[in-house]
Amino acid sequence: MRSMMLDPTTRLGYRLQRIWLTPVLRALLRTGLPSLFVCIGIYSYVSQPEVRQLIAESVIEAKSWVHGRPEFVVRLMAIEGAAPEVAEAIRSASHLDLPKSSFDIDLEALRETIEGIPAVQTSTLRVRPGGVLEVSVVERTPAFVWRHREGISLLDVDGVEVASLISRMERPDLPLVVGAGADRAIPEALDLIRAASPIHERLRGLRRMGERRWDVVLDRGQVVKLPETGALPALERVILLDSAQELLGRNVTVVDLRNPRRPTLRVAQGSLEELRKIKGIELGVNVDE
Repeated sequence: MRSMMLDPTTRLGYRLQRIWLTPVLRALLRTGLPSLFVCIGIYSYVSQPEVRQLIAESVIEAKSWVHGRPEFVVRLMAIEGAAPEVAEAIRSASHLDLPKSSFDIDLEALRETIEGIPAVQTSTLRVRPGGVLEVSVVERTPAFVWRHREGISLLDVDGVEVASLISRMERPDLPLVVGAGADRAIPEALDLIRAASPIHERLRGLRRMGERRWDVVLDRGQVVKLPETGALPALERVILLDSAQELLGRNVTVVDLRNPRRPTLRVAQGSLEELRKIKGIELGVNVDE
């Protein structure tokens, strides 16, 4: 039995030989260790300050060379979809000193700057081949003329101030709104303008009162005072009464609907008897002379 037992030295050698034949170990010793030594050598070399500085300078030089290539240089800004004055405002706000590398232009920041111009609703930017920065603009469409303390402005359907005017007569085609806070109530103003379409030829504008409610101003000095809430139904009732009884065609100076429970008509002096002929008055409308 003793003769069949292996010598300890022989057993150790046998085990080492078995380990050496393992593929993982052979690969580690043949490629892993040399690679490790190479990496250590490279790291030791690169970690030297003068080598790091040389690498950084090389990267900067390569970057400058690429950025300066003719195919990456923007030489012209082309603006589409904008009126001449809006295009000039875009150029002024962009502060682009051309020619300039396209890598040095932040298109997203530039887009935000352009859309910060009141007359611009949306914009799209892209660099076209040939060194052209194309700016496609959708302008805001003026919907109202707004007269306020600071002057006269154009508003779009969202109440955003588009541009300034010198005179109301520059845009006689647009309805007029007057007063502080009118720009914040443009959606309601649009509804009132639509409701007043049967008398649009007589409509002179809407006047915002106390930033809470509207007055509808007509020609001949007539005013329809609307309530804070339910302004649209109130105006529609006036339009229906005018269609049936020609209310606004008579000597009425004010139709006061601020108190829905007590609507009041104010008439010109000497016109009370004529106005009492209107059936609407018989239905409980108060009349002041």
